[in-house]
Amino acid sequence: MNTTSAAVAGPAVFVWLGMVLAISFLEAPLKFRAPGVTIPIGLGIGRLVFQALNLAEAALAGVVILAVVVGSAPAVVTVLTVMVAVLLVGQLAVIRPRLNRRSDRILAGEELPRSRGHLQYVTAEIAKVVVLIALGISVLAK
Repeated sequence: MNTTSAAVAGPAVFVWLGMVLAISFLEAPLKFRAPGVTIPIGLGIGRLVFQALNLAEAALAGVVILAVVVGSAPAVVTVLTVMVAVLLVGQLAVIRPRLNRRSDRILAGEELPRSRGHLQYVTAEIAKVVVLIALGISVLAK
């Protein structure tokens, strides 16, 4: 991978990683423990925060993909980039819409049993973190 592309992709990957760790594994679970935060308020805040996170992720993914394409990246970097992009698209196109429909129902006052959708999202986030770490290291090593 050429130096310029690595200099762009590396920081983008680690900023993306930091955002995912801070929002998904720190902010998201803590907001429901704050005094006075009800489930509907927490869901409303969560939707706004994750909408912003996902927009930032999409932008960072675009930067990384462009740097990888332009920078003649080695196969391992290309594969890891595809993997993280697929995970992000899966979250945005499959998991998030289901979670949004569920939260719409809860916000409308419906009482629902616990959902596996959040577990799927967290599993995808953990996988994304692992791939982002591997990708960041691979970009810096090249």
